[in-house]
Amino acid sequence: MQKIVSFIWIKENAKEALAFYTGLFPDSRVVSETPIEGAPGPAGQFVASFELMGEPYMLLEGGENPMLAAAGPLSLTVPCDTQEEIDRLWAAFAEGGKPNVCGWITDRFGVTWQVVPAKMNEYMSGDPAKRARVTAAFMQMTKFDIKALERAAAGE
Repeated sequence: MQKIVSFIWIKENAKEALAFYTGLFPDSRVVSETPIEGAPGPAGQFVASFELMGEPYMLLEGGENPMLAAAGPLSLTVPCDTQEEIDRLWAAFAEGGKPNVCGWITDRFGVTWQVVPAKMNEYMSGDPAKRARVTAAFMQMTKFDIKALERAAAGE
């Protein structure tokens, strides 16, 4: 399991927000921006990895979405190396919690988590057709299925 990363959902003007946040703090930068094709909501959605004072964060420009109302603009992302890690964390958060779509789940204390494959950036990088297949696959999931995402990335 890798580091837990804070995740920020911004409805619009995310590029402006990235420039603002990374300009405020030393040792801050945008690491990557990945477009998300085929997701519900406005065109031009993307996810970005960035650092503030050397610490990793993620940001989504995702428009208005019912999930934003359900989960709020801040969540914690847990990159998992195995399906067993995903299953274990999902089961723990689900006890008294509320599952949502795309690997998001709010625990019984009201904290929203994203339990995701550690290789998600790899699945979403490069070829736009691959990104579209992976996006279409994960948009149908509640808890992430690593094997299904690998098949989508491979075009199977």
